[in-house]
Amino acid sequence: MAAHRKPRSRTTAAGAGRTARTAWTIALAGAATATGFDGTGHAEPQLTPAQVKAKVDKLYQEAEVATEKYNGAREKAEAAGRRIRALQDEAARKTQKLNAAREALGSMAAAQYRDGGVDPAFQLALSSDPDRYLDGAEFAERAGNRQAASVAEVRRQLREIEQLRGAARVELKSLTSRQAELRRHKKTITGKLDEARAHLARLTGGQRALDDRADRSASAARTALAAPGSAAAQAPNARAAAAVSYAYTKLGSPYVWGATGPNAFDCSGLTQAAYRAAGVSLPRTTYSQIGAGRRVSRSELLPGDLVFFYSGISHVGLYIGNGQMIHAPNPSAPVRVAPLDEMPFAGATRVA
Repeated sequence: MAAHRKPRSRTTAAGAGRTARTAWTIALAGAATATGFDGTGHAEPQLTPAQVKAKVDKLYQEAEVATEKYNGAREKAEAAGRRIRALQDEAARKTQKLNAAREALGSMAAAQYRDGGVDPAFQLALSSDPDRYLDGAEFAERAGNRQAASVAEVRRQLREIEQLRGAARVELKSLTSRQAELRRHKKTITGKLDEARAHLARLTGGQRALDDRADRSASAARTALAAPGSAAAQAPNARAAAAVSYAYTKLGSPYVWGATGPNAFDCSGLTQAAYRAAGVSLPRTTYSQIGAGRRVSRSELLPGDLVFFYSGISHVGLYIGNGQMIHAPNPSAPVRVAPLDEMPFAGATRVA
């Protein structure tokens, strides 16, 4: 028994040693892993100002895609709201008319009740003047026909009102769907803009100031190249000239997503406001505005033409000549003059 127990004791000790070494190895691995996560080995590399700018520009472009979708959903929601109000107004008018018809029927019913509903044959037999009674009976028959027509009219009005209420329910469902879509796009927009601001916050004060000065000097130089008078004079017609003149008056206005003026704009809001000032009604979104006129090539551009950018047609500006446009860029820059080459050109439309 002693010989049997001794090897077992050695095996246990060896197992314990291996267990201890395994535990120690795991502890070291865990410590190394923790150090790796807490240390700088896995930290995000420091981006250069140029890389930050590129990343921010991409986020702004993605936010603008969502902004145009938001604008489209809002336009449809507002249209659904107008249709609901029109249906409600029409239903109210028809209900008022129905109530008047019901009152008239009630008066007829009350009159019949007061007359006692005596059989016409007995009324004829008891009448002292049968000829006069027959004339009266003919009148009563005509009155009965009118009463039947009144009942039919009331029924028709009831059906119309129910149809209006059904249409209003459909529009309300559409409006609820559009409102949910608005909330989704708004969440996307604010998320992209918050991320862009976080990237910009990583730049030092000197880097931001240098970048701002470069933007301002470039914008001033571009503005000097395209005077409002000469741009308007080259426009194909008076409405395009008026749109260009309006856009010049809005240089320096802030970019606010979803805004259509008069003091702030997003890209399609600026072009819509410019043509609204010229007496032309444009759709709200870039996707719709590109189909609002005659398509023209880049070589045919004239002041007042709408110029579109990116493959998804998510940005628009107003052409002013000399390869330049006025546009509302993004939240980091106000309405300003910029070259068409600043973004990937996608197409152009002549509105007026």
